[in-house]
Order: sequence, then structure tokens, then C-alpha cells
Amino acid sequence: MKKVIIIYTSMTGNTEEIASLLQEEITGCEVVMKEMDEMQQKDFALYDGFLIGTYTDGDGELPFDSEEFFDLLEKVPLEGKAAGCFGSGDSAYNEFCGAVDLFQAEVLEKNMNAVIPPLKIELAPVKEDRENIKRFTQEFLQKLNS
Repeated sequence: MKKVIIIYTSMTGNTEEIASLLQEEITGCEVVMKEMDEMQQKDFALYDGFLIGTYTDGDGELPFDSEEFFDLLEKVPLEGKAAGCFGSGDSAYNEFCGAVDLFQAEVLEKNMNAVIPPLKIELAPVKEDRENIKRFTQEFLQKLNS
């Protein structure tokens, strides 16, 4: 059975809620959820697929609590592994979900089998977001099983 990890950071709980909704949609896999600050380099080898979620700080920047994970992600060989990036943001800022885009760029640079485009949710997920979450998860599962 394939193993998937949902790695996230959340300040207000919005991104954590998206992570939980993604977890509900994943079937046929063992799924683990962890906050970014709990990840260690050795953990990456345990999983076949990675869903990476973050909120965006300021005007498109990585939140402070995701920087260490981002640096760790740069060092780990993950070529060909399935990946999807997601997060919450506020469109009142010029750079909506900019941190999600930074993680997406890193995943693509590592030649991971990534879901494109990333999943971006305005603030907290609402009922109307469920279809996008379901579609994103289905695409991720296709990447994982290909």
C-alpha cells in the first residue's frame, strides 16, 4: 500500500482544515498528517507521495515556521515522487498564495510528479471549495499511481 504524508503549517487553522479535507478524500493509501516543524530528513524516505500545505505571510512570502522545512526540502532527493502543493491565502494581498507558488516551484525543480496547478483556497475552505479539493486529490492519486 502506498504511503502519503500531508505536511502543513497553519497559523489560523485554515491550511490545517484544507489538509484534513484532503486526507478525507484520499483512498487506498496509508495517510499521515504532520506539521512542517515535525519533519526530519529521514522521514522523507518513508513516503511515496507528499502533499505540502502552507499559508502565505505578508506579500507572498514563506511564513517563518515553514522556512526550515523549505530548506530541508531543497536537500532531499525526491525525483519522481508524487507531490501536490496547497494552501490558504487572502486575495487582498498582491501575491495571492505566494508561498504555495514557492513550494510548487521547488517541487517542480526537484522533478517531482506534481499536480499542476496547486490548490489555492481563499481564507478558510467553504462548501464551494469541496469540488476543487476533490479534483486536486484525484489528480494527486493519479500521479501517485502512475
